[in-house]
Amino acid sequence: SKNHSGQKQGPENLQTPGAKEIFKPSAITSYKQRIIAQMKEIFGQDTKRIEHALAVLDFADQIMKKEGGEPCVIISSAILHDIGLKIAEEKYSSSAAKYQELEGPPIARKILKNLNMPQPIINQVCEIIGSHHTGGKVNNTNFNILWDADWLVNFPEGHNQKTKEEKENIINKIFKTPTGQKLAQDKFS
Repeated sequence: SKNHSGQKQGPENLQTPGAKEIFKPSAITSYKQRIIAQMKEIFGQDTKRIEHALAVLDFADQIMKKEGGEPCVIISSAILHDIGLKIAEEKYSSSAAKYQELEGPPIARKILKNLNMPQPIINQVCEIIGSHHTGGKVNNTNFNILWDADWLVNFPEGHNQKTKEEKENIINKIFKTPTGQKLAQDKFS
């Protein structure tokens, strides 16, 4: 697959130090299972949030196949993007985006450190989690894939009553990758 600049995205072209070792398919599968287990431990019986994270992961995998990116960063971000929700609700009695973005990165950092993830990958994942609702701070393929995957799961909320043309305009404004836009148009238009 190729990234937005047309470069092939394979282990030899990954930008984040440490990504090459984790890129191997067998390592990714094992890593994915371990991080899902950590996420489920934090969310406990909250099946709605667990299912949301897994749905975002599924869309992230689909988009990544076409757009490229770094699997370890995208997978980690997809699974852990809302990991700060529970503590935000406990601390602030709110699940507002600013609290999720504040509380999520330290929890993700601890989980990823315990999984022996290389520091540059941890930093990038935490940066993505820390801006996954507001955007702006991060603008790269990995972030854009997570952004689109999360929106693909969240989009139906509040947009079902809109006309086809209104939905298409919103999709074109919100989604950052061609694959995310296409998936959204296929699903919601």
